[in-house]
Amino acid sequence: MRIVLVGAGEVGYSVAKNLSEDGHNIVVIEENDERADRVDNDLDVIVVRGNGARPSVLAKAGVVEGCRDIPMLIACTNKDEVNIMACWIAKKCGVSHVIARAVGLEFTDNGDWAKALGIDMLISPERSVAREMEELLEVRGAIHATELAGGKAGIYVFRVADDSPFCGLELMEARKRNPDLVTLIVCVKRGEDSFVPKAHDILQPGDICYTMCYREQVHDIEELFHPAQTKRLKRVFIIGGGKIGFQTARRLITRSRGINIKIIDEDKDKCERIARELPVALMLCGDGADAALLKSEGIDLADGLVATTNEDEKNLMLAVFGKTLGAAKSLAVVKRPNYLDMTNYIPVDAIVNRNQALANIIIKTVRYPGSSKVLAVMEEISAEALELTLSPNSPVDGVRLMDLHTPEGSVIGLVERGSELLIPTGVTALHSGDKIVIFASTETMSAAVRQLGEEVK
Repeated sequence: MRIVLVGAGEVGYSVAKNLSEDGHNIVVIEENDERADRVDNDLDVIVVRGNGARPSVLAKAGVVEGCRDIPMLIACTNKDEVNIMACWIAKKCGVSHVIARAVGLEFTDNGDWAKALGIDMLISPERSVAREMEELLEVRGAIHATELAGGKAGIYVFRVADDSPFCGLELMEARKRNPDLVTLIVCVKRGEDSFVPKAHDILQPGDICYTMCYREQVHDIEELFHPAQTKRLKRVFIIGGGKIGFQTARRLITRSRGINIKIIDEDKDKCERIARELPVALMLCGDGADAALLKSEGIDLADGLVATTNEDEKNLMLAVFGKTLGAAKSLAVVKRPNYLDMTNYIPVDAIVNRNQALANIIIKTVRYPGSSKVLAVMEEISAEALELTLSPNSPVDGVRLMDLHTPEGSVIGLVERGSELLIPTGVTALHSGDKIVIFASTETMSAAVRQLGEEVK
């Protein structure tokens, strides 16, 4: 498929790289010479230099009136006006599907803006990142979290602690000892290797387990993986009052009754605005790296610290600093994917990549156009989680999971059927209309989706 991509920053570069490797014919429009050169030198794509909001530049990429050979345009610059105008022009020229990144959160408050502008998908990473930050803070033992089924379930990643009751037990035996807990370990990372565990596999200290479970049971399951971490969230510091910091604070205040939130930012105008909009939070105008300020405000009693300024390196430093001053859990938001492995080398509990969250949504939308919802890519284990709805007259209607023979490395971990939510077993039968979550390695996901009779491009 021929796809025009406007913008070659961190998001655009990642999308171009992945979709080009998938075999799509990619044309990248970029006006910054340095970014254009990087894409031209590194990737097997066509590069058009110029402003993607201008009809003459889009025409060089093939977006002209009546064009039929370009079914999709993706605009992911950091300027809303460029993204929206590029999509509007493309739609008028006959491009059937257009996707725009929204930097301003007001554009994604509801679906009316996208509909009015003729944009098929208008997306912003801030809300999804804020959801993950909230889950990582609420579930103290988790090092990654992805919300599923509107918050009724999730994928939670736990490291097996030395004092975990799971240590030395076969998974089958662990389930027998905890019959009231419904959970499915879909993947285990041990050292540099990862695998889908079987009933007789034994968990070891340090194993990283990717676990699907009901949200209402996550703290009980957390206690089995990491007993010392289980504790109700009471006090959180947020350094950086930007979009992600604000969204994270608002979600915590809304969902965690009585929580004590302290937001630190050096911008006086921003502090005054947030104080008006979030009166329940304590707004502190100051330097988040000021040890005296943090200590005086009780950082040593904090259950969590979130560093979400506009600078990656500063966020990593602040997260380390907060941890050394006594914060129970520290999180850092970054834009560059090469920082994600830093949790192995510095005392930070979790690192969330805001740009990759957006890139993943775009990539999955192109790869799996029939999906009802796109979930995160877990690059550290080369795996993906995808939510899709089984088509009417699905070829797997009535088939039990044990008879499905899914490709090795893939697991169906969640089934939503009307108001019923299931973490399935082998005897669970699928039905047309079921909304399911598939967890699979990147190499096997397409085969797993095809086996279910769904569309893969």
